Amino acid sequence: MKNDNITTALNLVLAVLAILGVIFALQTIFRTRELRSLQMQATQANGYRMGVEALANDAVAYSKQNPNSEILHILQPTQAKPANR
Repeated sequence: MKNDNITTALNLVLAVLAILGVIFALQTIFRTRELRSLQMQATQANGYRMGVEALANDAVAYSKQNPNSEILHILQPTQAKPANR
């Protein structure tokens, strides 16, 4: 009788660990997919940011060569901010 109780308990522990293993594996799969999706979105956002920065730099360079009060008024807030990197 003693061996039957120990075997039953060990089988129960094994079943619980197997179920937890499946749950953790599924969580890993779902979180990896989410991570890849977020990485693609971050790459796209960085590309847009770099494009906007390039456009702003071109506008600043143009305004230095061809001063225009309207362009300087628009670019003034961006020139006051330091680059965050």
